[in-house]
Amino acid sequence: MQCPKCRGAMRTYERNGVHIDQCESCRGIFLDYGELETLTRMEGQWSQQHQAAPPPPPPMHGAPAWGAPQHGHYGHRPRRQQGLFGMLFSS
Repeated sequence: MQCPKCRGAMRTYERNGVHIDQCESCRGIFLDYGELETLTRMEGQWSQQHQAAPPPPPPMHGAPAWGAPQHGHYGHRPRRQQGLFGMLFSS
């Protein structure tokens, strides 16, 4: 199969019953009819099952606040939880 964009060779992956075609040259991803909807539905189900845990309770008054922010911030941004799409294409 040839890539419709650059005419490169296509490679087919099967992930959770969905066939994903990816070009080896331009790395474009192509889905057949209904596969995007299937992936979107699976993403919603996955995210419901993997809700973020509630934050830990604040330290008690007078207790040491290990890992407490210095000067009002930690110096980095919180990392976003990886969804199903990230897991599908992380190999």
